[in-house]
Amino acid sequence: MDPLILGALIGIFTILILFSGVSVAIGLLMVSAGFLFFFNPRDLELIPELFFGKLDNFALLSIPMFIIMGAAIASTRAGADLYEALDRWLTRIPGGLVISNLGACALFAAMSGSSPATCAAIGKMGIPEMRKRGFPDGVAAGSIAAGGTLGILIPPSVTMIVYGIATETSIGRLFLAGVFPGLLLVALFMAWSIYSTARSGSGDALAGRSFSWKQKFEVLPRVVPFLLVILGVLYSMYGGIATPSETAAIGALLCMVLAVVIYRMWNPQEIWVVLRDSTRESVMILFIIGAAGVFAYMLSSLQVTQSIAEWIGTLDINRWTLMLAVNLFLLVAGFFLPPVAVIVMAAPILLPILLKAGFGAEGDPYDAYWFAVVLTINMEIGLISPPVGLNLYVINGIAPDIKLKTILLGSLPYVGCMVLAIIILCIFPQIATWLPEVVMGKVIG
Repeated sequence: MDPLILGALIGIFTILILFSGVSVAIGLLMVSAGFLFFFNPRDLELIPELFFGKLDNFALLSIPMFIIMGAAIASTRAGADLYEALDRWLTRIPGGLVISNLGACALFAAMSGSSPATCAAIGKMGIPEMRKRGFPDGVAAGSIAAGGTLGILIPPSVTMIVYGIATETSIGRLFLAGVFPGLLLVALFMAWSIYSTARSGSGDALAGRSFSWKQKFEVLPRVVPFLLVILGVLYSMYGGIATPSETAAIGALLCMVLAVVIYRMWNPQEIWVVLRDSTRESVMILFIIGAAGVFAYMLSSLQVTQSIAEWIGTLDINRWTLMLAVNLFLLVAGFFLPPVAVIVMAAPILLPILLKAGFGAEGDPYDAYWFAVVLTINMEIGLISPPVGLNLYVINGIAPDIKLKTILLGSLPYVGCMVLAIIILCIFPQIATWLPEVVMGKVIG
């Protein structure tokens, strides 16, 4: 059978199985085993070796460590304190409350690396306060749903670690590549919030309230230690002191200690919940990575990956048309699948295609880091888009009286900001590639 036709069949069966409700990892293994059984049965015996071989990577140790780090922070009042601190400092700025929420989302995302945790932590305080001050429900819910997506872009990011392992690129460079695009997104979100607030005149109630300097400073000692841990982790990684896995382990330990010391998390049951939930999420991600390794081998074994790359290479199309098609594919995939699943399945296939098309700032070695950011922003859009739209449901769980439709409509302007960010990055890829080069030197190869 022609590999392109076979690839189309694999795509159809994969979508059908994943839509049936089967977990992503189990679905990928089922599709891989099924097609190998019919078209290359001799390779069936390699599945266990392929699965565990994909997990035989020292860098994977950083995933559970960063997840523990985020879970320890999310289990405390750090999010509420972070929100309150920013609110006290920005209260006199027009639209300051929305900006406070977005800023809190960005900082908490840097501490936790989790979009749902960011939405939950900031939304519990921010949404009731914005509604009390007269902001429309859509603005209150939509801004935090969008701000929560920053958790997978601003370092340390678990999805960047997964991308680095899937494409065999430097995790340290990937973290740095997400810094300026993350700040760009925060700036676009804030600019839209200021504009929409000024246009509608919402949130003017209670805008004249003020806090004393004592009130502004008294909340900082609870938040600053966690931010110092993040800065310490990043310094250890880029200062050549430790590897990403080692710094993640140190960061996880320090965050657990701070949670116990600052927020009095003495109860062993609370600590057990943090470790249990972190283990559960880590196993889910690692299971997907192992299954995706088997799936990728199946595509390569049946010559599907090679044939798709050759076919696209023969197409006489503008590279921007190709980029548009890639972004549309990622966008649609993000509507239905979690970011980790899309990354491990799509990145190894799409990256060589874009390398050949000539995207990037300083040549091929940089394209992988630029593409990581573009891919991640597409995944952010998926987090606030139905039918999966995880952040939408998290916000709906926090404020069940706000309709899902209202949350979705409130987040749509921020989707526009993300699309604009992707366009800017396609025109100026140096936004993603400049910092990794300055800090870690030029890429060789």
